Amino acid sequence: MGNSGSAVKVCTDHQGGINWLSLSPDGQRLLTGSEDGTARLWSTADSQCHGHFQGHESYITFCHLENEAAFTCSADHTIRKWDVMTGQCLAIYRGHTSIVNRILVAKDYLFSGSYDRTARCWSVDKEKQIQEFRGHRNCVLTLAHYSSRDVLEEEEEEEEEEEKVSRDLLVTGSTDCTVKVWWVSSGRCYQTLLGHTGAVLCLILDAPNRELFSGSTDYTIRTWNIVTGEQLKVFKEHQGSVICLELVNRHLYSGSADRTVKCWLVDTGERIQTYKAHKHSVSTLKYHAGMLFTGSGDACARAFNSKSGVLQKIFRGHKFIINCIQIHNELLYTASHDGTLRIWDIRGICKRNKRRLKKERSAQGRSSQKGSLSRLFNNKVGCMVQQENGE
Repeated sequence: MGNSGSAVKVCTDHQGGINWLSLSPDGQRLLTGSEDGTARLWSTADSQCHGHFQGHESYITFCHLENEAAFTCSADHTIRKWDVMTGQCLAIYRGHTSIVNRILVAKDYLFSGSYDRTARCWSVDKEKQIQEFRGHRNCVLTLAHYSSRDVLEEEEEEEEEEEKVSRDLLVTGSTDCTVKVWWVSSGRCYQTLLGHTGAVLCLILDAPNRELFSGSTDYTIRTWNIVTGEQLKVFKEHQGSVICLELVNRHLYSGSADRTVKCWLVDTGERIQTYKAHKHSVSTLKYHAGMLFTGSGDACARAFNSKSGVLQKIFRGHKFIINCIQIHNELLYTASHDGTLRIWDIRGICKRNKRRLKKERSAQGRSSQKGSLSRLFNNKVGCMVQQENGE
């Protein structure tokens, strides 16, 4: 299909490329962080800019939005916390000595990873560094967080007294080719996961199943047991760096510099689908309502039927790479290095996909019923044959 779509709105307020786009948990607001050193707050109700956060001395690399507070990190080595309602800067977290690449907010903690080879933990409210995680030999690019309560059985929780105070763990991926797992309370490294031969660009955690997935410039995705540190599987079919990951219903989606997305069955490691049509690297992806939405270095966003791999729609209009996408209320939001936030109506393709899914389920139901009748008939024939043979 692949028909082109036009944006319902184009927001051009930023004076530089947009590096990240975050959606609040309640879905009411979006936050964009830009090369122009500012962040902007947008309402999903009217698509208007309702906040302009200024104060960073260099470009914003990443941002995170809560319902009442916004967080930004920057090449100026700092992280800032902002009041969503007033736009006031509430806190500046200082300590990193190079570009801060990524932040993660969990409970009362704020985590950060930097080119200075460290990750750090901060108290969200007290503007104070709680812990420094030092041990990587190169920059920390990506973060994940979990609690040992989510993964460990009681008898496995016999850790040192200092670890029992807080069972939170931080996971860091680095350009030194390793993934490390750290106790937040002590800063001690709990596991170093070795196997990648290239920079680790993305992480995704499945704590209930004790699994961690990492994507790398070595073209592979690796699955790890986060309790034992054991490498479980290596997914090897990509022909370029693995840039982004999404995990949905034990299906793993991976976007790559080889211009494809692949879908893998986590439990078997089997690759069951490849989504093509991109003319450049796949920089971001998002699963929604049976559809896979992608953003690419070719400046286009695309929608695929996640099951069949068929391209449903191309969203054209951006001039440079799409760095991030979000979906809310059947609207697709795309943020690009061209400095614009574009909003697209995806109700039509989502409805068509739902109808298709309904037809498929109905056909599967009829097929299953036929199979049951066929088995019943065959069983009856088998019984008759046995009776005739006197068995």
